[in-house]
Amino acid sequence: MEEQTKLISLPRLNEPAPDFEAITTHGKIKLSDYKGKWVILFSHPADFTPVCTTEFVAFSKAYEEFVKRNTQLIGLSIDSIYSHLAWAQNIEKNFGIKVPFPVIADLDMKVATLYGMVHPQASSTQAVRAVFIIDDKGILRAMIYYPLTNGRNIEEIIRLLDALQTSDKYGVATPANWTPGDKVIVPPPNTQEALEKRLKEGYECVDWYLCFKSIQ
Repeated sequence: MEEQTKLISLPRLNEPAPDFEAITTHGKIKLSDYKGKWVILFSHPADFTPVCTTEFVAFSKAYEEFVKRNTQLIGLSIDSIYSHLAWAQNIEKNFGIKVPFPVIADLDMKVATLYGMVHPQASSTQAVRAVFIIDDKGILRAMIYYPLTNGRNIEEIIRLLDALQTSDKYGVATPANWTPGDKVIVPPPNTQEALEKRLKEGYECVDWYLCFKSIQ
């Protein structure tokens, strides 16, 4: 009997993030209720597991940095609400820090399936480590997937959030390894007239298609 391959349906960048209603450790929530805020929805394979615990501690320690950026953290795993609550208590007991954000109890895998978090070759019963950055208009702006064995870098998630918010505010792009305070990339010209004008506008240009400016 031939093995059938299941296609994973993934949400797409720059389209509305799939809305959902879910039970969490903070009560029932609906994604669309967060419009006006940025949202970082992130999944973890299972409660009471080593790598996931270190990530929850790291996200919890950085929580105020997300608040400063008008961003709501929402966690998710395919575990029960009781498991989530017990795990949060365990984290507070062992690490002295409260988990301040809601964690979705996705036992029916509804949200995990909606966002393509279940990858059969990684695990058929757990959500992989996925991060979805949704802007304040409800548009999906970035997706990052990690294997089960390796934890996320929370500083990189904050850096990407800063980059997206900077691009929106100033109409610019950000170069590789950009961090706040670095110069940004001016969008390239798309006409001959704009090209000639660009080279006279005082930007720091490597060539006509790559020009930098400071926004400080």
